[in-house]
Amino acid sequence: MSHIKENILHIQQEIEGLCKRIGKDPREIQLIAVTKTVDADKINEAIDNGIVNIGENKVQEIMNKFEQVDNVNWHMIGHLQTNKVKYIVDKVQMIHSVDRIHLAEEINKRAKQINRCIDILIQVNIAQEETKFGIDEKDIYDFIEQLEGLQHIRVKGLMTIAPYDDVPDRVRIHFKRMKQLFDEINNKNIKGVEMHYLSMGMTNDFKVAIEEGANMIRIGTGIFGERNYTEK
Repeated sequence: MSHIKENILHIQQEIEGLCKRIGKDPREIQLIAVTKTVDADKINEAIDNGIVNIGENKVQEIMNKFEQVDNVNWHMIGHLQTNKVKYIVDKVQMIHSVDRIHLAEEINKRAKQINRCIDILIQVNIAQEETKFGIDEKDIYDFIEQLEGLQHIRVKGLMTIAPYDDVPDRVRIHFKRMKQLFDEINNKNIKGVEMHYLSMGMTNDFKVAIEEGANMIRIGTGIFGERNYTEK
């Protein structure tokens, strides 16, 4: 028996309750349903119950599911290899995981070929974890400078993946620093760079992330339940 409808309602209620407590408008929080290993039927069930944005970690899963899923915005949230950009540039609304100039240049090149502008987020490895992708915060301004002139991508904000911790409050420091960085960049009014989205927080820690300024959260397990990733 699927509990997707109930799970979505529960997440929405959690967001609304939290936002009321901290004085935020819950409509400002964009929920990305993470559909890694989730089949098209369950994704469509989530869409039928109010989900309008889905995030995939792998290019192949986007390609496999794209024709089976309608009326939804696709987000590429996982590590993206430059040689696979061409397969999704016509399918996704936003790429969250831009952390290399060669990747940005390839996205720009492929978007230009189909006369599109692609919204991107810069992925920051805020906790400096060796196992995570993303640029170091000290390199972000140099990175932004290198993006200048890429007319077919639009920087719309920042993304990070915090370290997993059974006590989410222990990763608050990383979310707090991301918001500081987000605001610093925003206040510099850099041409071609818009800080609209701060994408951070997942099933385990999204409430702490929202408290610290996230306005885009990525929820997979909280909507679709635990998954066996070894099956895919």
